[in-house]
Amino acid sequence: MSTAFVFPGQGAQTIGMGRALAEAYPAAQAVFDEVDEALGESLSALIWDGDIETLTLTENAQPALMATSIAALRALEAEGLGLERASHVAGHSLGEYSALAAAGAFSVADAARLLRTRGLAMQRAVPVGQGAMAAVLGLDFDTVTRVAETAADGQVCQVANENDPAQNVVSGDKAAVDRACALAKEAGARRALMLPVSAPFHCALMAPAAETMAEALEDVEMAAPKVPLVANVTAAAVSDPAEIKALLIQQVTGQVRWKTSVEWMAASGVTAFWEIGAGKALTGMIRRIAKEAATRTVGAPEDIKAILEG
Repeated sequence: MSTAFVFPGQGAQTIGMGRALAEAYPAAQAVFDEVDEALGESLSALIWDGDIETLTLTENAQPALMATSIAALRALEAEGLGLERASHVAGHSLGEYSALAAAGAFSVADAARLLRTRGLAMQRAVPVGQGAMAAVLGLDFDTVTRVAETAADGQVCQVANENDPAQNVVSGDKAAVDRACALAKEAGARRALMLPVSAPFHCALMAPAAETMAEALEDVEMAAPKVPLVANVTAAAVSDPAEIKALLIQQVTGQVRWKTSVEWMAASGVTAFWEIGAGKALTGMIRRIAKEAATRTVGAPEDIKAILEG
């Protein structure tokens, strides 16, 4: 059985995530300590005892979710269930940084600082209220692409996330995304709903953030990952550090090709997917994409206990 370790993106954050792991495993607590030190603040206090509105701010959610994912991985490692079980790693948007930290390409401290920079840069790229994102349910990727192209009408409207066979996300100028929602419903979408995000991620409006990340990544040392990364923008495996950095820059304005990435892994022999970190969103998507694959979520001590007993 070939297993992929996959790492969640924004939207999975909850107050208290990772606390039980940190209490049960010193190696998991050490991850939160390392992130706090790297950022020069107690992000762990916000994660465990703060308010969800502050945690959801992009510059907080991104490093917080990475910290929780790596803490879960360290807990797995403590039980002898570490990266040696994985043939590939992949992550949804910011989860790509978690995947790279998991695979030893980045240090946890560097990943935290990069994600804080990324979150701030993405928020600053477009004034609040000018951009939007919407999930379109019940239409295939090609149809949603045509809807977005029609809705753009001189503005920006692009498919940002190809999540699963019937869930795609559009991103761009708010008026254009509004038009896309109306057109999607006319085209037979089951639902088209605005997402509670503060910026239009993964579209051309994020170009200033891509420039910021190009500068930030230039200064960070990166090793080849211990297992290949399946990259968001290519939906294929990559191990060369220079190529990975280039893809991380492209990812800021490019598509998260999650459905195609999971299909690629399944076609390459992956038969099990472990979602490492907060939430179960990726597991739900994977079950709709690779229906024969086994799935597990690893976000709490009881999840690890279930694996050990299984």
